[in-house]
Amino acid sequence: MKRKEFLATCVAGLAGGAFVSRGEGAAMPVRPPWPDVGTGEERFWTVLRNQFPLTEERVYLNTGGLGASPYVVIDTVKSKIDELERKSETGHDEELWKTLKGSAASLLGCDAAELAFMRNTTEGINVVANGVPLKEGDEVILTSHEHIGSGVPWMSAAARKGAVVRHFEPSVESAEENISRIRKLITRRTRMIAVPHIVTTTGLVMPVKEICSLARAQGIWSFLDGAQAAGMLPLNLHDIGCDAYATSGHKWLLGPKETGLLFVRKDMLDSIIPVFSGAYSALYDFQTFAYSFVPEGVRFEYGTVSVPLRCGLGAAIDFLRHVGMTEVWKRDRALSDALYEGLRGIRGVTLLSPSQRDLRSAMITFTHDRVPHIEMHTHLDTLNLRTRTVSEGGLAAVRVSTHIYNSFDEVDRVIAGVRSA
Repeated sequence: MKRKEFLATCVAGLAGGAFVSRGEGAAMPVRPPWPDVGTGEERFWTVLRNQFPLTEERVYLNTGGLGASPYVVIDTVKSKIDELERKSETGHDEELWKTLKGSAASLLGCDAAELAFMRNTTEGINVVANGVPLKEGDEVILTSHEHIGSGVPWMSAAARKGAVVRHFEPSVESAEENISRIRKLITRRTRMIAVPHIVTTTGLVMPVKEICSLARAQGIWSFLDGAQAAGMLPLNLHDIGCDAYATSGHKWLLGPKETGLLFVRKDMLDSIIPVFSGAYSALYDFQTFAYSFVPEGVRFEYGTVSVPLRCGLGAAIDFLRHVGMTEVWKRDRALSDALYEGLRGIRGVTLLSPSQRDLRSAMITFTHDRVPHIEMHTHLDTLNLRTRTVSEGGLAAVRVSTHIYNSFDEVDRVIAGVRSA
């Protein structure tokens, strides 16, 4: 981990005296220092927690819904707004885009040219669902546990094009069972398999590499909803082999709200029609009016955008890269393992997340046979434990997300809270 490099990339205020100048005579307090010990020591994570403005009283356990941003992200956005507003400029810069996408590509395991900036995962899903040339009678395979931001775009696009959506229930028992359930739905009309990398309801990690391999062998497109995966665990999209992948910046990536990324494999670019287009998405001849889409992921971008938000996303990605995604996943997994084991020992609790560790993510979902999920959620909320109810997939449960700003003490508070219900 290159702590010196990290400090150099952070905005002023992460090191120095009591206050630092913001350029117009204003000042802001210095942010807490970067941990000076390794990730194997608990003190590292305690000091890292101070990089976030989260209050100590309220335990935040809903990263699966919305991630918290560290100071470096917040300050990057604020300082970029100040800089651009002093000049009244958009700040659009091709070299800046390449730098930010290069950093994101290193995190995701792909090429920078294969990435497009999005507002969120849902926008990326809409780009793909509306852009792939589905015809009447074509079939799309989805899970029955889709987030509304995934299910609605695919189903509405299919309805407009006369395509058919077929669903399967994701199994938390084995990867092989999920492959089998998908295989049984494939027909000669199947054109797309679109599944979540990590299922939002149960935290199940899908066997995405095997699913994409199956799709490719049958000449079927593959798309992955990566909203719950990017920023939680190490990724290599080229190794996974999907045709397209969408994720949000505002969850596990810890970025600003209304940021996201869409990956489209190079040889898939021309198969997805940019339904929305404009400046930046195409090369345009003002004399002949001829145009052609840029041969990169930027073809799915258009118009004026918020440069401060994109810079904030870049700061968030660099933050995670300096911790190291292997270390992030190790920490997230250790916390969720402790939570799973603690809840398993409570009478009346049923765990809906996979019992097999390799199928489990940093989201644990459970029910209680004597306490309805809404009441359990409310009870935990009164204890300053922010969780999320789960109704997708016909479930009535509570989901707890643990990320790098959480601690084992907070996990113990959840376990005690559920026990006290």
